[in-house]
Amino acid sequence: MTLDTNLEHVTSASELDELIKSNENVMVCCGRMGPMCVPVYAAMESLRDSGDYDSVVFKDMLFDHPEAAVIRSLPECATFRGLPFTIYYKNGKVAKATSSIQDEDQVASILKEVY
Repeated sequence: MTLDTNLEHVTSASELDELIKSNENVMVCCGRMGPMCVPVYAAMESLRDSGDYDSVVFKDMLFDHPEAAVIRSLPECATFRGLPFTIYYKNGKVAKATSSIQDEDQVASILKEVY
């Protein structure tokens, strides 16, 4: 089971762990194919393809997959009530976490802040 996006998918906790250990800047959007999530995936695809963020690895993860518990249970996500959960990792640690819908400008602003 995966998301219908043009992003590469993270399908396991161990894959996520390896990803954030081997890449300095990683953005993971954990959600569904719903109206709050799709705009975030689209923003990620556009920003990835722009060439302005070549140092960032953009990935998605299916929120309902059992392995997504690694994101759902992050302390930074404890108060989140809306999807998607978007996590920005820097040097293997959570640098920022957001929830709910965001447009491309909002995501770009966070990328500039964090990376």
